[in-house]
Amino acid sequence: MNIVFFGTPAFSIPSLNALLKAGHNIAAVVTKPDAGRRAVPSPVKLLAEASSLRIIQPHSIRTPGFIDEMRGYAPDAAVVTAYGKILPTELLRLPPLGCINVHASILPEYRGAAPIQRAIIAGEKETGVTTMLMDEGVDTGAVFLIRKTAIDESDTAQTLTERLAVIGAKLLIETLTGIEHGTLKAAPQEGIPSYAPPIAKDDCQIVWSRPAEEIVNLIRGVYPGAFTFIDDQRIKILRGAVINLSNGGHNPGDVVRKDRDGFLIAASDGLLSIEELQPEGKRPMSYRDYLSGRVNAREEILHVG
Repeated sequence: MNIVFFGTPAFSIPSLNALLKAGHNIAAVVTKPDAGRRAVPSPVKLLAEASSLRIIQPHSIRTPGFIDEMRGYAPDAAVVTAYGKILPTELLRLPPLGCINVHASILPEYRGAAPIQRAIIAGEKETGVTTMLMDEGVDTGAVFLIRKTAIDESDTAQTLTERLAVIGAKLLIETLTGIEHGTLKAAPQEGIPSYAPPIAKDDCQIVWSRPAEEIVNLIRGVYPGAFTFIDDQRIKILRGAVINLSNGGHNPGDVVRKDRDGFLIAASDGLLSIEELQPEGKRPMSYRDYLSGRVNAREEILHVG
C-alpha cells in the first residue's frame, strides 16, 4: 500500500516502524516543524531520516501547495498517529482508502489531545487503542478495531504511552491488512463520548485540598509534570502514594512527617507519601536526599501549597 504518514512524538514511532517492516511504501512522512530556539527535530523526523524517507514539515497543511504535493504522491491511504494538527476536509478526502488514525483510547471515550493523561488522572482501570476512519470531527470517525489494556496502579503517562504505542502499531497493521483484503469495514462509534482536552500548566499544580488518591492519579497522569511549592520553591512531585485514608485532623497541605522514615503531606481525606521529587534546576531525588539537603529539616516548618 502507498501511504503518507503523519506523526510527531515518540508515540508515533512504533507505528512508522511497523509500516516499514510490513513492506508498505511510505511515500512521505509529514511531521511538525523542529521545535524551539534550538530547532529540535521530532522523534518521527529522526526515524524518517534514519530510514531515508522523504520528510515534509509544513507550518500549515491547509495551503493549496501542500494539498497539491500530497496529491502528487497518490497515496492509497494516509496514516495519522499523534500528528498534532487537524487535517482539512480536502486532505481527508484525498486518499481512496481514507485517512486512518491510531487513537489512544477506547472511542468514543476520551476524544481529543490528551487521552492517556486524562484516563490516568480520572482513575480509570482500563484504556486501549482505536483505529478509525477520520472525518471532519475530532476523533468522531467510524471505528475499525479496538484493543483494550488494563491501567496498572504503577503506570504513569510515560509507561502507558509506551505500551499503547506498541499496541497501536500492531492494531494499525491488522487494520490495513483487513482493509486491503476487504474483510474489515469501519462502523459508527457506539457509546457516550467523553473528552480529553490538552494538559495545561495549571492542570499540573497539586491542589492539596483534593482527595489523596486524586492527587496520586494526577502525579501519575502528568508525569513528570506535577508540581507544588515548598517554601515558595517550585518542586516537581514524581512519585507518591496514599498511605492513610485519614489525614488525622490536619489541614490539607500540612507536612505531617519529614524525616528519614517518611515525608508525609496531608490531603483532604488522607496522607500522601512523597517518594521522589525534583527541585527546580536539580536532578530527581528521593525524599531522603531532599530532606538531607535542608539544614535543620526536622525542626523547620515547611510551607506547602
